[in-house]
Amino acid sequence: MKKEWYRLTALISVAAAVLALPTASPAQIRVITSGGFAAPLQELLPEFEKTTRIRVTTARGQSQGDGPNTIAAQLRRGVLADVVIMAREGLNELIAAGRIVAGTDVDLARTPLGMSVRAGARKPDISTVDAFRQTLLRAKSITFPSSTTGIYMTTKLFPRLGIAGDIAGKSTNAGVASVADGKSEIAIQPVSELLHAPGVDFVGPIPAEIQYVSVFAAAVVAGSKETEASKRLIAFLASKNVAATIGKNGMEPPGSR
Repeated sequence: MKKEWYRLTALISVAAAVLALPTASPAQIRVITSGGFAAPLQELLPEFEKTTRIRVTTARGQSQGDGPNTIAAQLRRGVLADVVIMAREGLNELIAAGRIVAGTDVDLARTPLGMSVRAGARKPDISTVDAFRQTLLRAKSITFPSSTTGIYMTTKLFPRLGIAGDIAGKSTNAGVASVADGKSEIAIQPVSELLHAPGVDFVGPIPAEIQYVSVFAAAVVAGSKETEASKRLIAFLASKNVAATIGKNGMEPPGSR
């Protein structure tokens, strides 16, 4: 009888010790994303968190540029991140700088440049290169990003159209929100940033002959302590299961053309 009592007591003690141990908390990963992929990411994260129990926090940054809010600048000053999602050009720069875990970069989606105007305003003609050029010349104010697509416009597109000087005096990098509140007349940005923006009407993509298609890619940041969880998020975002969400946000899978 005493042996049974001691055995029961021992079992209870072991069980109590096990229950007292701290339970493993769910993995938590930090993502810095550029604006081009922000809309589908926010829509997809609840499903990912529910099915994996991995918690995700997000922050914004520009893919390229000289400002303090670029993703590269944030990483240089010690902002912690496990995953970055950004234009392929900017990601390649991070890879070259040794900021990315080798072999973890994956293309997620692509989106063209488009134009939006304030909700209810007349939609200008941008059906041809000349019509697009005339629209820009007539516009009183224009906003476009200072990041990857803005670099394309200022260094290649506007000089090619012969209107770089005309644009310089009436352009800002205030973003599509400045069109909604009437501070800018038109916005030229990746379609994924315009399609569901409040207070504006989407005009359409710019002509194919002068189009710039942004490819957004994800990768694990060097030094991340949640490498496996980060890889799971990237695999989820690159899977066929998210294609519908990618599509309704003005994007398409990278290999669709």
